[in-house]
Amino acid sequence: MSEPNPAARLAEPPAREPELPAPDRPGRRAHRADLLAVAAAVVLVAAAAAVGVYYNRPHSGVVIFVSSPPLFADWLPHVGPGSVFAVLIAVAVVLHGPALAARLPWRRALVAGYLASLAWIFSLAMVDGWSRGFAGRLTIPQEYLHEVPGITDIPRMLREFSSRILDFRPESWTTHVSGHPPGATLVFVWLDRLGLHGGAWAATAVVLVGSLVALAVPATIALLGRADAARTVLPFAVLTPGAVWIGVSADGLFAGTTATGLALLALSAKGFALGRRYAVPVGLAAGVLLGFGIFLSYGLVLLGVLALAVAVLGRQWRAAALAVVAALAVVGVFAWAGFWWLDGYHLVVERYYQGVALVRPYSYWVWADLAAVVVALGPAVVAAVRRGLARGPRALLTDPVLLLGVAALLTIVFADVSGLSKAETERIWLPFGVWLLPMTALLPRPGRRWWLAAQAATALAVNHLLLTGW
Repeated sequence: MSEPNPAARLAEPPAREPELPAPDRPGRRAHRADLLAVAAAVVLVAAAAAVGVYYNRPHSGVVIFVSSPPLFADWLPHVGPGSVFAVLIAVAVVLHGPALAARLPWRRALVAGYLASLAWIFSLAMVDGWSRGFAGRLTIPQEYLHEVPGITDIPRMLREFSSRILDFRPESWTTHVSGHPPGATLVFVWLDRLGLHGGAWAATAVVLVGSLVALAVPATIALLGRADAARTVLPFAVLTPGAVWIGVSADGLFAGTTATGLALLALSAKGFALGRRYAVPVGLAAGVLLGFGIFLSYGLVLLGVLALAVAVLGRQWRAAALAVVAALAVVGVFAWAGFWWLDGYHLVVERYYQGVALVRPYSYWVWADLAAVVVALGPAVVAAVRRGLARGPRALLTDPVLLLGVAALLTIVFADVSGLSKAETERIWLPFGVWLLPMTALLPRPGRRWWLAAQAATALAVNHLLLTGW
């Protein structure tokens, strides 16, 4: 008998979502608590904005280097070619997304979610126009494509990469290249080698990979035993406000790559549990993607917390062991090629404080960063996290929705207190924040469409009122 296609093993949730148990049905008290949590989040964002505006006054003595705090953006109310399409996509997903996610066969639902996410992200990018919002995003002097033409020898680039991280030298890398391991730059060099030159192809790759978040996150939840929750999460994964940044920054590519790695880790665990032969190659593929992830951004080493959560939930340590071996192999390949991750990390910390991080105050950004990520997560996730934390620790180790959400919160807390992400966390923490989306399954069914609409409204408001950076 032929072996099933691994791609077809993303679990098969029931066609209809079962009724929530009685304790989870919404009550007035829980609803009020949700609204209070959202109100507190709004106050946090407003406070960060007010204090940031105060600091931006001439002669304030404080430099935050952000013109529209807490987001790295410029105030610019506008509409564009993508505005009508973005609104239509949002309305369609709000009205029909939950029903389709519950009714369609699971693989079709995942494909539909991916395509909807692709359309949503691209339409949001096109609100700013083709050049400003899409094709030109990755071509500015601070971005990766600025260095691509000068990289003619990849082995030499890897050998010399660390020596060019520090600033104020003639050979210093540009901002984003120096601030990340060489894997991020290699992605765009490889695209160029394949004949996919320029900003439009680079942005296309970012959007195609970033949209995998809408597939990988619900698939992971289904593979870990919460098939009902996976169908609920799917529309929220599509209309996440983080889509504003997924389509215009390489961090969207980072989020899609690592989310796929975690989904493959869950798939490998499922394969071992079922005795499938695909479990071994899928486990190795998961390790390759997650290992490569730490060469996309130094901070993504924190995704080890989420990988551990997936391993605990999957209860198949053979899958985790294979992933660790493959990830270490990736580290070994980069070391053999001349780049040692720890050397790059120590140098990038030094480079970080050669720039604006030296003047950006930790006392402000340690809480304003959280305000920025709240905007990228949206009000539905805020309410959902409140519900998740209210469940208490007893259900933590058995419910993927809760454990993955708490693991994501921990990664954000670790990143925040480190002080190595002062500002721009609405995009930098995307690979962490997307794993809070599963908690939206905890929202009461009667109000889910309203929460979904609030997510879409947040994205549309941000994209039409502000010109986001990077």
